[in-house]
Amino acid sequence: MDMTVLAKGIALAGCAIGAGLALIAGIGPGIGEGNAVAKALEAIGRQPECKGSVTSTMLLGCAVAETTGIYGFVTGLLLIFVAPGSFMKFLG
Repeated sequence: MDMTVLAKGIALAGCAIGAGLALIAGIGPGIGEGNAVAKALEAIGRQPECKGSVTSTMLLGCAVAETTGIYGFVTGLLLIFVAPGSFMKFLG
């Protein structure tokens, strides 16, 4: 068996596993944003007059939390579409 075929298979498997793990990063922001919205609704329910400040703070926090999921998504896309081609150049 040719060792380059084995090396290419290992590189492709590593890219696939890494992409899967990177896309798991989307779970955290979803849970975090759900908790943030729930707590914001509780705060607005207790003190309706502070709706504007709670809503703007919640939206800013959700936007910052969402960047984690976007980074994981972009990393997964790079591992699926870009990395295998660059690895194959090095392996011959």
